[in-house]
Amino acid sequence: MGHRLSKIVTRTGDQGTTGLATGDRVEKSSARIHAIGEVDELNCHLGVVLAHALPETVRAPLARIQNELFNLGGELAMPPAMLIGEADVARLEADVEALNAHLPPLKEFVLPGGNAPAAAAHLARAVARRVERALWTLNAEAPLNEFAPRYANRLSDLLFVIARTLARADGGQEVSWSR
Repeated sequence: MGHRLSKIVTRTGDQGTTGLATGDRVEKSSARIHAIGEVDELNCHLGVVLAHALPETVRAPLARIQNELFNLGGELAMPPAMLIGEADVARLEADVEALNAHLPPLKEFVLPGGNAPAAAAHLARAVARRVERALWTLNAEAPLNEFAPRYANRLSDLLFVIARTLARADGGQEVSWSR
């Protein structure tokens, strides 16, 4: 692979526009750029989760998902590319089922926390919900691949299950809401 970014400071965005991978320039305030930024932020939060000591059952899917989120950002930057598909959504669903099988049923709402990795996963979950909202906002003005918002929805489900799993790791506890 050649050099992707040989020049970091370009000054091309100083007037409030940015370039898409297609070569088109769009306003930095556009719904598309907002969604791309939200996906990037979510990927950063996953990096924070991955910086913790994690069981391989959590680490492996998160490492894969970081690449898939990069694909999602690429899809948003190259309309009408389709880089997220039904198989990606199905993989997330399988990850949810596999991790959730080891958790007790919920009897109360869970508060974010428990330990540092669980809290980081909860924060990533909240950002995944924001990604989904941003995708639906963009979809209202420029229809997206139907699997993009589904992917964000399933990812937030998975991050909730991951947070529960991590809170219970090493004999830890989830933090339950008390009325």
